Amino acid sequence: MDKRRYTAFGIVIAVAAVTALIMTMVKKDDSKVNIGRSDIRIENGRLTPEALWSMGRIGQVAVSPDGARVAYQVTYYSVKENASHTVIYVMNADGGNVRLLTGTAVSEHSPAWIDDNRIAFLSVKDGVQQIWSMDIEGKHRKQLSYYDRDVEGFLFSPDMSHVLMVMSVPNPLVKETQYDDLPKATGMIADDLMFRHWDSWSTMIPHPFIASFDGKKTDKELTDILKGEPYESPMLPFGGTEQFDWSPDGKSVAYTCRKKTGLEYAKSTDSDIYLYYLENGKTVNLCKMEGTQDMNMGYDTNPKFSSDGSYIAWQSMERDGYESDINRLYVMDLSNNRKWSVSDSFESNVDDFIWAQNKDYLYFIGSWQGRMSLFSVDLNGNVLTVNNDACDYSSLACGGNNNLIVTRASMRFASEIYLVDTRRGLAQKISHENDHIFSQLDNIKVEARAVKTSDGKDMLTWVVFPPNFDESKKYPTLLFCEGGPQNMVSQFWSYRWNFRIMADQGYIIVAPNRRGLPGFGKKWLEQISGDYGGQCMTDLLSAIDDISKEPYVDKDRLGCVGASFGGYSVYWLAGHHQGRFKCFIAHDGIFNLEQQYLETEEMWFPQWDLGGPYWEKNEVTKRTYATSPHLFADKWDTPILCIHGEKDYRILYSQAVSAFQAARLRGVPAELLLFPDENHWVLKPQNGILWQRTYFNWLDKWLK
Repeated sequence: MDKRRYTAFGIVIAVAAVTALIMTMVKKDDSKVNIGRSDIRIENGRLTPEALWSMGRIGQVAVSPDGARVAYQVTYYSVKENASHTVIYVMNADGGNVRLLTGTAVSEHSPAWIDDNRIAFLSVKDGVQQIWSMDIEGKHRKQLSYYDRDVEGFLFSPDMSHVLMVMSVPNPLVKETQYDDLPKATGMIADDLMFRHWDSWSTMIPHPFIASFDGKKTDKELTDILKGEPYESPMLPFGGTEQFDWSPDGKSVAYTCRKKTGLEYAKSTDSDIYLYYLENGKTVNLCKMEGTQDMNMGYDTNPKFSSDGSYIAWQSMERDGYESDINRLYVMDLSNNRKWSVSDSFESNVDDFIWAQNKDYLYFIGSWQGRMSLFSVDLNGNVLTVNNDACDYSSLACGGNNNLIVTRASMRFASEIYLVDTRRGLAQKISHENDHIFSQLDNIKVEARAVKTSDGKDMLTWVVFPPNFDESKKYPTLLFCEGGPQNMVSQFWSYRWNFRIMADQGYIIVAPNRRGLPGFGKKWLEQISGDYGGQCMTDLLSAIDDISKEPYVDKDRLGCVGASFGGYSVYWLAGHHQGRFKCFIAHDGIFNLEQQYLETEEMWFPQWDLGGPYWEKNEVTKRTYATSPHLFADKWDTPILCIHGEKDYRILYSQAVSAFQAARLRGVPAELLLFPDENHWVLKPQNGILWQRTYFNWLDKWLK
């Protein structure tokens, strides 16, 4: 589950040979889109939107049981076709012997090892997605499951006798109008909350199903773990198979679920870890067992058993309704049901974790000081740093010999697969998906800068400089306002909010880790709730004022950009910047907080962060709603670009329309870019290119 509300944001191959192989294989079916790795040539050493969209994006990574090989998926995009295509590769664990395994006209993805020589994956036949298998040469393809609905994810039991599959079932709580004389009517009736989520109506919900597996195919008989229950597992909108785990003996399944509906669901983050026993169908709630002191009232997600099954660990938040609470690493001793947090000394988020090869300790990825770094922790809570390079790690997997297989990205480079020696903390790149593009780019410089805030604190601020930076020149400079709102400005690589492409257009980017972001202690994280227009906004101004003292920053060419809560920040600063900025860009931002409280779908967020509805006149709500950007539109005097997706149910597009019209009614130069088919993100290639071109055209118009 992605606990962050408003994210601003979502990885040596012989290039010529593999490109030719992909394009040859995907042309087997001319009725389908043909998309493979691009051999794009970069001019002037600068990253362009087209080059950004030509990069292969590394996705799911799976390590063979013997640790000798790594299977992984890569997605390629075609701007011309406005579509994507996903393929599966395999390589040795040291990065050698890279082979493309799939190349049919349909996307094939989600690799998982059946044994050391066979890989299961998802593919589509006759319009239905099912589980297939192949050998490590991509041959002997066989269909393993045969159902009349899509298999959306799968997880084999350790003994390979069963498989858990995620499939969607009709949501019994959503009503569709059905009258025989109105066959073309499209209306749906809602009589409770959570009738929509993220970007769609909640007409279907995912359920976990279990079937026997004999090594050749899955049994037709399915057991729905949540049969007859109107709950979702994995949890929408982002949950996947990481929310399940099999016990080592294959006799039980741990799963994540929030067993609430309607208003109760909309106001609560209280999900739990359940244990389902195959033999008798019994289910036990591990988070709320009788006789245990901690009832785990917040988000509890992503269970993982230790190798011998004596322990189970999961990510846990303490407080109900606070989705940006610190994500702790919880462990339960299954012999006596004792459970405890092993990460309290860390005082930041555990974003992913995995058990070591023995049960004495775990590895985890944690948010700390503007990085997603690697750590280890024993069962007594002793945390050690494994690797704290200036990068973001993700996708943890054990690679044998005390090694980890991970993906790693930074503001300078897209995600690639790395082998990490946990004893020495060294990381070695073993995939080279986009080397052919980055080798053509001029280098950029990224620096960590300590900025003094208005209350005397040190704030980590990333500064990204253009290629061939010359201190004797003056550069237009952008203040980047992070979303979340509690989402650390880490060393992330984005395919939209990409700092490298901004720098390559000649801009300096200033990205502060303002108040309200994780990685800097609990007090720093929690200051923002109920104080949107307070210290966090002052921190943003401190960052731009600090960098503006440098002789290479042109104070007459400052811009301010951001998405989601960053969009709120832009709208707020537009009424409070006192002439600092020459233009603004807000994507999917909140313009009217009262409007936002009643429009968003997950009500726990505004309930906690805004302090409640605007009609409750308590101290927090009075302060919160008094900072709504729309109340200061009378002070707007600076050009602004408003961008929004019409399928965004987290922050409705009416917010951007209102902001745009307010600007124009005040006589302020403004543009509005709406995407009828996009949600809180921009996912389609041609829309992505349009976004980038509109973004830079606006900046260049006012800052160059």
